[in-house]
Amino acid sequence: MLSLVRQGRQDADKIVVLLNFTPVPRHGYRIGVPGDFAWHEVLNTDSEFYGGGNMGNGRLLHPQNQPWMGFEHSIEVSLPPLGAIFLKPHS
Repeated sequence: MLSLVRQGRQDADKIVVLLNFTPVPRHGYRIGVPGDFAWHEVLNTDSEFYGGGNMGNGRLLHPQNQPWMGFEHSIEVSLPPLGAIFLKPHS
């Protein structure tokens, strides 16, 4: 597993990238996020549009006030095996 945050000058410019290098799907995987706003998936490499199994997060991901990985808020996500998802703040 690898995660990174691309910081921007404004909240709308932030992107959280999650990479699952294992062949095991991850459900309820907790990650820390910058900010107390909802996130939505903008890219999923497991999408059926790319020939994948369509495992992902088709709903808004609302942060919890549970500190994680150096961030004050965290969310739980589903990560496809051998895949990547990109999340952006919901506007």
